[in-house]
Amino acid sequence: MKKVILYIHGKNGSHLETSEYKKNCINFDIIGLEYNDYLPWVVKNQIILKYEELKNIYDQIWIIANSIGAYFAMLALQNKKIEKSLFISPITDMEKLIIEMMEFAHISEENLKEKGEIITDFGETLSWVYLDYVRKNPIKWNIPTEILYGEKDNLVSVATIYKFIDTHNAKLTIFKNGEHWFHTKEQIAFLNEWMKKGTQFSSLIN
Repeated sequence: MKKVILYIHGKNGSHLETSEYKKNCINFDIIGLEYNDYLPWVVKNQIILKYEELKNIYDQIWIIANSIGAYFAMLALQNKKIEKSLFISPITDMEKLIIEMMEFAHISEENLKEKGEIITDFGETLSWVYLDYVRKNPIKWNIPTEILYGEKDNLVSVATIYKFIDTHNAKLTIFKNGEHWFHTKEQIAFLNEWMKKGTQFSSLIN
C-alpha cells in the first residue's frame, strides 16, 4: 500500500520542513506544499490541485499541517478522502482569531468594512474581504485528527482548542513547555516523538 503525507506549513514556513519530519514517518512518502500567498481562496485551490495529483498515485493520503496550514487544510480538504491528520499548533477558529486581533487593535467591524484593509501596529494586515470569506465558508471537519498544542501558545487559546476537540473527532496532546512555534531543542524532541506515535499504527497495517 502506497501512503503519502501532504505537509502544509505555517506562516513564513517552507515545504523544506518535510526533510525534518521524514525520519518520524516510517513507510510514508512525505511531500510539502509550497505556497507564498496566504489568501485562503488561493491556498485552498493549490491544496486541492496537489490532492488531486496525489490521489492518483497513492492509496492513502495523510495530512500534517502547522498553524494556519491546518486552517487551510481543513478549508480545502474537508470533503476529500483523508486517512488521518496531525495538526501542530493549529488555528482551529479563524474567525475568532481575526476578531481577537481586531479587538486588540481597537478596530471595529464597521471601520474595517469601510476601509477594506487596515495595517495594525503589530504588523498584521486585517482585511474585510478575508473575514467575510471565512464567515461564508465554514469548516466541517470529520477526519480523525491528532493535535499538538503548546501550553504557552500566545496565538490560540486553550479554550479554543478544547472547543474544537469537544466537537470533532480529535485527540489532544498538550506540551507544558510548548509555544505556538515549536523551535527549541526540547520542543522539537517532543514534537518528533508525538509525530512518530501519530503515524506509527499505519506501519502495522501494511
